[in-house]
Amino acid sequence: MALIPLTSPLSTETARSLNAGDQVRLSGRIVTARDQVHQYLASGGNSPVDLGGLVIYHCGPVTIRQGDTWRVTAAGPTTSMREEPYEARVIRTHRPGAIMGKGGMGEATRAALQSEGCVYLHLAGGAAAFIARRIVAVEEVHLLEFGMPEAMWVFRVEDLPALVTMDAHGRSLHSDIEHASHEILKRLLNTPFSS
Repeated sequence: MALIPLTSPLSTETARSLNAGDQVRLSGRIVTARDQVHQYLASGGNSPVDLGGLVIYHCGPVTIRQGDTWRVTAAGPTTSMREEPYEARVIRTHRPGAIMGKGGMGEATRAALQSEGCVYLHLAGGAAAFIARRIVAVEEVHLLEFGMPEAMWVFRVEDLPALVTMDAHGRSLHSDIEHASHEILKRLLNTPFSS
């Protein structure tokens, strides 16, 4: 299956055209946000960056200052479920085009993705150095008072592969897999074991 090229910021129409299971190749502008940024935004804090259409990446990057610029050495995804208490409000208030991280999110986020025309992009854990090589520029950094990993970093990425696992139509591959696994477990537990 060919990778679908995506450029951030995404229009709502582009986000709605994607389906769970689509493999994408992301380029363009993305913004990191972890726990402190999510809590700040969800409580009414003003975003220093217009998040409309952008990809919000759950990531605490490892960065090195080099003169007047920054270099990213590792940028692996954070477990997204940590942001579940805040994400729906962030999506409805700031209208990003996609949320990106690992492990999927819950029902409140799924409902917000569907109502606002946004998708969830899954990245593989353990690929922090590979992902860092797809970051071609650090354009800005904001909210450094939260600490370097918790700050809001604005990156430009090229050809970052990701998988749509939650779409704007209400489908979640995470829920599908959880349900299928539960059904298999039920069958196994109801099957007598032979010696």
